[in-house]
Amino acid sequence: MINGTDFSFSLGYWPPAGGFGLNTNILGTNLINLSVVLGVLIYFGKGVLSNLLDDRKQKILSTIRDSEELYKGATDQLEKARARLREVEMRADEIQVNGYSQIEREKEDLINAAHENLERLEDSKNETVNFEQQRAIDQVRQQISRQALRRALGTLNSRLNNELHLRTIDHNISMLRAMKNTTD
Repeated sequence: MINGTDFSFSLGYWPPAGGFGLNTNILGTNLINLSVVLGVLIYFGKGVLSNLLDDRKQKILSTIRDSEELYKGATDQLEKARARLREVEMRADEIQVNGYSQIEREKEDLINAAHENLERLEDSKNETVNFEQQRAIDQVRQQISRQALRRALGTLNSRLNNELHLRTIDHNISMLRAMKNTTD
């Protein structure tokens, strides 16, 4: 019987020449296979690999250029935005200052308008008081006139007789005729 160690040594033995066979020496065959594969890859794959690397390089350079342009555009926009912000802040400060002065002017205008309204109300009150006072005076005068007329009529009726009454009527008629003649 053959033991396991003898078998492994017999597989490692190479026949001297003469045919095609299977080499089981892992270290020896791997180096040869690896060098053949690398040689074929370098010879045939050099152009493809070079083209792939060149394409990748161009894409990277294009991406870098685009990124730089975008960065420059973003920087320009940022500067414009900062300038606009400064303008807006200056305008806001100006509006704030103008707003305070305008508020003060409007406050003074409101105070003046309130003062004028107060004066008008005072004048209106005085006119109303004067009107009511005049009306009261007129009412008192009318009452006094009515009472005086009543007393005068009472006195006339008590003292007036028919003859005096007829003479007064004749006198008034003659006065009316004289006035009529002067107007014609």
